[in-house]
Amino acid sequence: STLPAVAEELLREIKKAFQESSHVPDDLLLGLKFIFGPSAVPALDLVDQRCVTRVTAPSGRTLYQVLGSSGKLYTCYSSCHFCTCPAFGFSVLQKSESLLCKHILAVYLSQAMGACQELSVSEEQLTNILLAEEEDEG
Repeated sequence: STLPAVAEELLREIKKAFQESSHVPDDLLLGLKFIFGPSAVPALDLVDQRCVTRVTAPSGRTLYQVLGSSGKLYTCYSSCHFCTCPAFGFSVLQKSESLLCKHILAVYLSQAMGACQELSVSEEQLTNILLAEEEDEG
């Protein structure tokens, strides 16, 4: 994985706490804000609003789509720690100001909390989602 060990451990702790009590204790929320900074609260909002959808094809290929606060759908790849939003490109890749954007953090949090919507698509539909993202960028 590409996240620092402390971030990985925090996400594991959140998952464990959520499985035991169906909520995230304040100390872990503070840790989230400390490690992920300004992405933490908006990411939690996206999880609360169930904006994260796991898209799976029969081959097992998986991606995540996150409905951003602006109403735009962003595609996230948790396997390689990438999001198609402008904030990821600017704050994470260009400036190295953040570990990740709120969308990919929302993906990790919704995985930990079991809060992903599920969508099964055909291989062709998955390919179309990926191609549509390339057209948006180009």
